[in-house]
Amino acid sequence: MFRYWEDTAIYPIDPERLDLAREFRSCIRGPHSEDLRFLLHRMRATQIRGKYALVIVKPFKEWRIGRITERNQPIEAVDDRIFDNLDEAEWAVFKLRWKDLTGQDLNL
Repeated sequence: MFRYWEDTAIYPIDPERLDLAREFRSCIRGPHSEDLRFLLHRMRATQIRGKYALVIVKPFKEWRIGRITERNQPIEAVDDRIFDNLDEAEWAVFKLRWKDLTGQDLNL
C-alpha cells in the first residue's frame, strides 16, 4: 500500500529516469519500487482538468484515451485508438502523462 508523503505532490520527474518507465512497462499493475510509486503519484496528482484518463468503450474489452474537461462535461476523446488490452491502454496514458510533465516523448 502506498504511504502518503507530503512532498510527493511536488516530486520532480527526471526525464533521464527511463529505468522507472521500463519498470512500469514490465509490470504495470505492480508491485512497484518506491521511486516508481513516487513517480506514479506525481502523475496522478495533477489537476483534474486536462488529465488523461481511460474511458471504457466495452466493459472489460475495449478502452480509449480521453481528456477530462470541465466539471459535469463529457470527457473528450484524444484520438481514434481503441485498445483491447488494458495494459497497453495504461501504458499509452503513462507515456502521455510523461510527455506532459517532462516535455519529452517516451520512446521505449
